[in-house]
Amino acid sequence: MTNPLPEVTPNTWNFLRDAMIAPTGFREYDARWKYPDAINLPGMTALGLGLGTQMHRRGIDPVIAVGNDYRDYSLSIKQALIIGLMQAGIQVKDIGPALSPMAYFAQFHLDVPAVAMVTASHNPNGWTGVKMGFDRPLTHGPDEMSELRDIVLNGEGEARPGGSYEFVDGVREAYIDDLVGDFKMSRPLKVVCATGNGTAGAFAPEIFERIGVEVVPSHNELDYTFPHYNPNPEAMEMLHDMADSVKASGADLALGFDGDGDRCGVVDDEGEEIFADKVGVIMARDLSKLHPNATFVADVKSTGLFASDPELQKNGVKADYWKTGHSHMKRRVKEIGALAGFEKSGHYFLAEPVGRGYDCGMRVAVEVCKMLDRNPDMSMSDLRKALPKTWSTPTMSPYCADTEKYDVLDRLVQKLVAKHEAGDSLAGRAIKEVVTVNGARVILDNGSWGLVRASSNTPNLVVVCESSDSEDEMRAIFTEIDAVIRTEPLVGDYDQTI
Repeated sequence: MTNPLPEVTPNTWNFLRDAMIAPTGFREYDARWKYPDAINLPGMTALGLGLGTQMHRRGIDPVIAVGNDYRDYSLSIKQALIIGLMQAGIQVKDIGPALSPMAYFAQFHLDVPAVAMVTASHNPNGWTGVKMGFDRPLTHGPDEMSELRDIVLNGEGEARPGGSYEFVDGVREAYIDDLVGDFKMSRPLKVVCATGNGTAGAFAPEIFERIGVEVVPSHNELDYTFPHYNPNPEAMEMLHDMADSVKASGADLALGFDGDGDRCGVVDDEGEEIFADKVGVIMARDLSKLHPNATFVADVKSTGLFASDPELQKNGVKADYWKTGHSHMKRRVKEIGALAGFEKSGHYFLAEPVGRGYDCGMRVAVEVCKMLDRNPDMSMSDLRKALPKTWSTPTMSPYCADTEKYDVLDRLVQKLVAKHEAGDSLAGRAIKEVVTVNGARVILDNGSWGLVRASSNTPNLVVVCESSDSEDEMRAIFTEIDAVIRTEPLVGDYDQTI
C-alpha cells in the first residue's frame, strides 16, 4: 500500500518536515519548479528517493553523478536531492558546481550510468529543477518522467541500504581538456564571450583562450543575482547586448550561453543574430564536407533548408525532422545514428566523432571556431549570406488551455492531413507531405512549410511558417494555416503575429 504525499503548504510546521511537490513540475522532458513556492527541501529529498527507486526498478547500476548550477540556492537543493538518492541505496558522485553538459560528460568520464543536474537552466531566479538521465547521452523523456512522477507523488520511493557519498574533484578540468584537445586556431579570431553572469562564465573564457581565440568579455563574472539580464541566448535583451559588443569591439562574432551552458547563441560580425537552425545549416554544410552522406536531425520548428539546400544535397545529406525538445532530439540522434541534431531553441546535439551526442553549448562554440578556422577566407556573415534566402515568421503562440490543447491539436492535424489527401493546395502550391511526428508540419512542393504544434510547457499552440520564395508566400501560408486553426473555438489570441 503506497502513501501519497501529504498536503503541505509554505510557512507551516509541516513545510519544514514533509515533502511538498507541485505535480505540474514534472514536464515532458524536464522537472522544474518555483522554489520554495512549488517545492520544498523535503520535496527534493522525496524526488531523490523516487529517482533512486526508479533506477533500482529499471535494473540500473546504483551509481549517479550529481552537479548543480551557480545559483545561491542550488547547493542546498542538490544536497536535499542527494539525501534522497542515498536513502534509496544509490552511490552518489558529487561533481560540484557544473554546467549541464559537464554533468553529462561526467557520466562518460567517471563511467557511471546515471546523472542528475540541479539547474533551472535559463529560467529566472526563483526557479529550480533537475535534468536527469540513465542511458547516456540521453535524458528523461515523457515515459521516464511520468514513471518518476508516479513513484514520487504516490509515495512509492523505497529506502534501501548501500547509499554512499563521494565528492569527485577534477571533472571541470577533464571536461575542458576534452573540449579543447590539442586544437589551436591557425587564423586570428576575436570572439565576444557572453555568459550573462551565469555558470558558463567559469568555463567559456578559459576554453576560448586555450584554443587561441581573443576573448572580448561580456558579463563573465559569476553573479547569481544576474544584474544585467537573465542568461538566455534566445532572449532579445541578451542578443542585442551581444550585437552591441560585436560592433563596439570589432569582434568576428559573439557566442552566448544560457544559464546551464547547454545552449549557444550566435551573432555574426555585422551584428546580425543567426537563429540556431540557420547556424545548424551552416555547420551541416561544413561537417558534411568532412562526413559525406551524413544524416542530420532538425526539430519541426527549424528551417526547411536541411532538406532543400543544394549544398547539403550535393554532399548527400539526409534530413530528418523530429519532435521539439532536447530529450526527444537526443534520443532521435542516437536512434538513427545521425551525425548531429539541431534545435531552433539553440540546443545542438553533436554525435561521434564530433561530440558525444548530448547538448553542449561549449562544444558548439569550439566547433564554430573550428569551422571558421577551416574557412579562413570567410567571415560568419559570409557563411550566413551564402545560405539560400528564406522568409520566416517568429514563433507565434495562440492561447489554448493545457487541458484542451492536445485534443485541439489532434483535430487540427486531422484537418491538415485531410487537405493533403484531398489534393488541396496551400498558398497556391501543392502540398508535398504533412509530417506529423510533433503536430503537423505542412510541406509544400517548393520546400516552404507551415507548422502547428502544442507547446510542451505553456497553455499555447505553437505556429511557425517559412517560405523559400517570398515574404508574400510566407504570409499566405500563415493566413491559410490560421484559417484552419480558427475552426477550433477553444483557440484564443496570439501572443504576437506577423
